[in-house]
Order: sequence, then structure tokens, then C-alpha cells
Amino acid sequence: MSNVFKNCIDKTQPILVTGATGYVGGRLVPKLLEAGYQVRAVGRSLSKLNSRPWANHPAVQLMEMDVFSPASVQNALTGCQAAYYLIHSMNPDQANYAQADREAARLFSKFAKVAGVKRLIYLSGLGEDAPGFSKHLQSRAEVAHILQAGGVPATVFRAGIIIGSGSASFEILRYLVDRLPVMITPRWVDSKTQPIAVRNVLHYLVHCLETPETTGQTYDIGGPDVLTYKELMQTYARVAGHRIHLIVPVPVFTPKLSSYWIHLITPVSSAIAQPLAEGLRNDTICGDFSIQNLIPQTLLSCEQAIEKALEKTRMNQVETHWTDSGVLSHPEQVYPGDPSWSGGTVYKDSRKIKVAASPNELWSFIVKIGGETGWYYGNLLWQIRGLMDLIFGGVGLHRGRKHPTELRPGDALDFWRVLDVLPEEKLRLIAEMKVPGDAYLEFSLSQAEPHVSENFSSVSNQTEITQTAWFIPKGLPGILYWYSVMPLHHFVFNGMLTGIAKAGRHPIVSAPVILE
Repeated sequence: MSNVFKNCIDKTQPILVTGATGYVGGRLVPKLLEAGYQVRAVGRSLSKLNSRPWANHPAVQLMEMDVFSPASVQNALTGCQAAYYLIHSMNPDQANYAQADREAARLFSKFAKVAGVKRLIYLSGLGEDAPGFSKHLQSRAEVAHILQAGGVPATVFRAGIIIGSGSASFEILRYLVDRLPVMITPRWVDSKTQPIAVRNVLHYLVHCLETPETTGQTYDIGGPDVLTYKELMQTYARVAGHRIHLIVPVPVFTPKLSSYWIHLITPVSSAIAQPLAEGLRNDTICGDFSIQNLIPQTLLSCEQAIEKALEKTRMNQVETHWTDSGVLSHPEQVYPGDPSWSGGTVYKDSRKIKVAASPNELWSFIVKIGGETGWYYGNLLWQIRGLMDLIFGGVGLHRGRKHPTELRPGDALDFWRVLDVLPEEKLRLIAEMKVPGDAYLEFSLSQAEPHVSENFSSVSNQTEITQTAWFIPKGLPGILYWYSVMPLHHFVFNGMLTGIAKAGRHPIVSAPVILE
């Protein structure tokens, strides 16, 4: 079978990459394109796919796919010679991620066989299936078993912590060590792990296509260093230039308590942190090293991987981020401008200001909103709202933003997510904070009539900024919530509009006015 597949490699026939807007998938697509493959990149949102830097590459096809829709999966797989399965359901909106992953893997495996796909490739997790094995790692192992038993040869790579700029594991490590001079930790800090750099993971994923011996096999992949989590934290502190932290393990920290602690200190929500924290109690080290002979490469040490990740972070060159995998609905489905769609009540607060500046000049400040820049007014109020959100299990403001001056559909922006971006025209956000309803915030720019001086000696650009908030309440709690925050809108929303103008030192032609 291996020799047959080797002779059938056809770079004109597409390779399917699922989860193409996720952390690994978003980096794998350009690597495959560089290697000369035709790629069919699929995800849940076409607008997110279209916003990726590689979206217009002549060798890439973009396609929406719902992994729970048979027709959608079959359509995506048709005509593909191989498929990367980079899907998991571990997100705050999925209560039973193990069951969801099980159903998705079975469906995908079934239609891969129907479509005549020759190979599947899956990135799983390290760890032995033994008593005390975490549910998260059990689920990843179960998905691997389902794919390998489905009739299409599946290559499984099992990795532990992946170190790279923007990965969930690296962000947890970075925030914990950067923010806490003394760490009270669970006993899992003495568990052993074998981290691997994301670039090494991508090398294995790409080159296994041209290594027929890997067809249908399972391989452990890891870097050259085996460390305890305590040693990993100390290594990060040393590379980042911090004083070596005091790390005190205590027995009372359960995985659930650990997840809440991670949630409060880092941008990772408790819903995601809990399964990750449960997995930390298991040793995740390689038991098989045969892949190093089949696909040789220089494996980065833990220090080198951290150095590379920090360098990318500091230079704002994070290609993909763990928050990229958030769900993004279709704009036409969620845009709340049509009350008939919402089924009834839609609250709206719309305000406008006129500024002596061009849309281009003002857009450069609107697109920087959130993150380190803040919200141009009442940042303390925003921080209090973010803290309240964290306490109630929301994402808070910790996520910040991936890039200080660029936004794309699907990007996380504090406790919002970017829904739509039209440069110099519109920025639309959807709330991901804990709130009894659906909330949206939009900034739109429109060129006003230019101002001509009385003696016709000069002409100045004028632009109207319209800021609109929509809220679709869920029951009485939603209605009460809207009316409770309404008094703050006058100060916060007006302050944001004037703050944007002042940030660029542009004269305000007319003060904010309420439109509706």
C-alpha cells in the first residue's frame, strides 16, 4: 500500500486541511502551499478564511464545512487525495466535547472512505491511557482510534505541549510566569512533559505526505528536552529575563481549582483551562522515537522554542493565535438590523460625531481600539466590566488582541470578537462577555461634505463617525440588563467618540448626538 500511495502523490489534486482558521491549521496551509501542494482549506466561516494572508493564493480553495453536517463533510472531502483532521470541540460553547469529537470523527472517517481519500493525518496528544488519564487526552486518543479504524489509513502524531507564539499552552505559561512572582501550584508541577516547537510539528505534518512509511502509523513527537512543569516555568523565566520564581506546590489544588486560577490570571477561559489542567497531571513524554529516522529535522530545545515564540510575540508577528478558533457566525445571520429576524425586541443606541479629518486618518485609530490602546474613554470602567466578566466565568479583557494595528474577521478583541471589517468604512464586533442576550457594537465612517473657508482659500475633510450598539435580550434578565447599563451609555459612548477624535488631535466639528 505504501509504494502505491507514493506513486499516486499528485500535487494537482487538493489536500484538505480542516480547522484551517485554527492555531495549527492556519500555519499548516501556507507550509503546504510552499511545498507545492494544492490545498482545500476549510473552516466554519468563509469570512474568516477569506481574511487569512494566504486566502488569495492561486493554489488554495476556500470552503465552509460544518463537521456535523454529512452533506458539508462529503462536499469538502470530494476530490481530495489526503486530509488533515485538525478539529476538536473543546470550547466554552460545547458542554460535552468528548461526545462531540466522537461524533465528528466518525462522520468524517465515513465520508473520507466514500470520497476515496487515500490518507488521513491527525494531530493527537501524548500520554498513556492508564488510570487517572485525563478526559481530554482520553478523547484525543479515542478520536485517533476512530480515524484509524474507519477504513482510510490514518497517520497519528501525538504531541505534548506545543510551544509557539500564540498557542494556548505558551500563553498560559507566559501569563503565569510574567504576572506572578510567587506561584502556589498543584502537584502537577512535578509531572513530566516533552515540549515541541510548533515549527517542528509543522515539519512532521507536511513531510509525512512524502514519507509513505508513515501511512496508517502512530508516532510520538517531542523536542529534545524532558522537563517537569516546574522546570518549564523556570526555563521560561530565565529566557524572558525574569528572576527565577518561587513555585510552591500544594496538594489542595484540584484541576477544577487550577482551571479557575488559570482563568483569572491568563486569557484562557475556565471552560478550556479545565481539560488542559486535568491533562497536566499526566506525564506527556515520548515513548517512541522512530519518526526522527523517517523525517529527520533539527529539533529546537525548550529554550530555543521559547526564544522564538517570545521574539515573534514582541515583534507582533504572531501568525495564528489560540483565540482564532472561536466560532464566528455568518454576518447576514447575526446582523441585528432586522427586527423580524430577531423575533421581537432589539434595543439600539446610535450616536454620531463629525470630525475634521479624512476617513483614512480616523480609521487608523478605530482599528487600534482595545488591547493595549484601550477604549478611548473610561478604561477603568472597561476593566471593572472585564473583572466582573471573569468572576462570572467569561473571557474578560485578558485576551487583548493579536496585533496592535490590524484586525480581521474572527479575531478576538478583549471580550469581543471581530464580526466584519471594511477598511475605512466599518468595524463590527459581537460580544463574547457573559451577558443575558446578544450584543453588537459597530463603528462606521462616512465622508461628510468638505468644509470650505469663507474666502475659499482652503478646503478641509470632514468625516462622520457613527457608533451603534445593538442588544437582543434573552428574557426579563436581558431587558433589566439593558436598562441598568443605559445611564452609562451617555458617558461611555460619547466619551469613546470624542476620544477617537482627540487621539488623532483632530478638531471636533459637531459634538456627539443621539440618532435613535
